[in-house]
Amino acid sequence: MTSTASPAGEPLIQVRDLVKHFPITQGIILQRRIGAVRAVDGISFDIHRGETLGIVGETGCGKSTTARLLVRLLDPTSGSILLNGEDVAQRRGAALKELHREMQMIFQDPYSSLNPRKTVGSIISEPFAVHGLHTERGERKKQVQELMDRVGLNPEHYNRYPHEFSGGQRQRIGVARAIALEPKVLIADEPVSALDVSIQAQVLNLLKRLQREMGLTLVFISHDLSVVRHMCDRVAVMYLGKIVELASSEVLYSFPRHPYTGALLSAVPVPDPSGGKRERQLLSGDVPSPANPPQACRFHTRCPKCQEICKTEEPLLEDKGTGSLAACHFPLTEDEVRLRLPAALSSG
Repeated sequence: MTSTASPAGEPLIQVRDLVKHFPITQGIILQRRIGAVRAVDGISFDIHRGETLGIVGETGCGKSTTARLLVRLLDPTSGSILLNGEDVAQRRGAALKELHREMQMIFQDPYSSLNPRKTVGSIISEPFAVHGLHTERGERKKQVQELMDRVGLNPEHYNRYPHEFSGGQRQRIGVARAIALEPKVLIADEPVSALDVSIQAQVLNLLKRLQREMGLTLVFISHDLSVVRHMCDRVAVMYLGKIVELASSEVLYSFPRHPYTGALLSAVPVPDPSGGKRERQLLSGDVPSPANPPQACRFHTRCPKCQEICKTEEPLLEDKGTGSLAACHFPLTEDEVRLRLPAALSSG
């Protein structure tokens, strides 16, 4: 990992060569393995204390799998996840339970992530019950109501059920549950994608406020590049289980180096059409199957700059001279970026 894409200082989280393959089996009884879905296929990155790292990419690129690996809702096939220098990828039992006091997750769907048979008070207090905190009933209720007030919910609605709340309110319930144990790291897996635009802004501002107040380190996963730019200090772009570009938000949005990143940014709607003409980069073909990804550069089947070396040699994720790490043999030039990006983005 080259230091140009990371802030100075010791990282809070270090991910090295992280792999998650889901087996493909055949047969009802013998379950013979015939292949694997390469959801995450050897990614490395650092996350520093107090920063927000965004992870973006198309559906199926491995974003959500990466989130679940970080918080250990999935076991990695191989690789390491270091939290304060300690590998948590192999934790089991009580050690894994302790990890969840330090890392918590906000899920994408506020409708399916809450138990419809439990009251809001019971849902938010569940982390206390699991970890044996605030065991006295009155104290636990007080703590839960304080959490509800902190995320903008009426504490008097403690005994209501999830179906009595709107989508935005349900996501606030999920946020309250996630911060109940005062974790160091919060992983938000597309937390606003299921919400109306006006409600999205409220939830995003809530996350930024909680990050300031609690000193949280945030991993923010989204496919909405505008939201990521608003929320994140650095951004990792994923394609078919690989990180293809990693840079600060400022660098990524002003001078993307990987053709895939350039194509994603060229598709962002322009708020002011008079801001200058641009050449929209339309990608040919469909995303290949993660069960049978292309050899060498995984993007070469859709890349307009593809040459023979792209089909035979996998590019390294390395510094391209602008503070951006990109895995590309032929990164975008300034002229190509100028054609693809609207003035609203390129001007910062």
